[in-house]
Amino acid sequence: MATPTTLPATFVSGDVLTAAQMNDLRGAFRVLQVVNATYSTATSNSTSTYADTGLTATITPSSMSSKILVFVNQAGCGKETNNVFLRLRLLRGASEIIKFEDGAGKSTAAQDNYVGSCSTTYLDSPNTTSATTYKTQFSANANFALVRVQYETSTSTITLMEISA
Repeated sequence: MATPTTLPATFVSGDVLTAAQMNDLRGAFRVLQVVNATYSTATSNSTSTYADTGLTATITPSSMSSKILVFVNQAGCGKETNNVFLRLRLLRGASEIIKFEDGAGKSTAAQDNYVGSCSTTYLDSPNTTSATTYKTQFSANANFALVRVQYETSTSTITLMEISA
């Protein structure tokens, strides 16, 4: 895959690109594929141990140098217990790559507290051409608590975009 290594560091008015520079621009930083998945089954967790939300998507990069741009919108996020809050994280395979929420719905009140959606965008460098799965997990900050995602069957989404590099 082409890389923009032959491009000038800066451009000024009137510059003309060579054919090689144009080809480098044409091949670099393009969206090569897009994978989208949704999940809308209400899911709850009453422990501080992370559990799958059900939201998952798999992409197979075409090049080792490709980046994967991940967009997550985790819907129906909230808690139903006093002094509890929701934690969310994004994983590649079994490895956490980012915690994107660590306090959703936090309040000392005993009533339900739903915050709607929690989202993240992450640019990953998986360095593989094998099928790669991304998913979200959630937990409460304490055991015997109750947190939920996809509450009332709201729809969560995950979008994976392979970007040439």
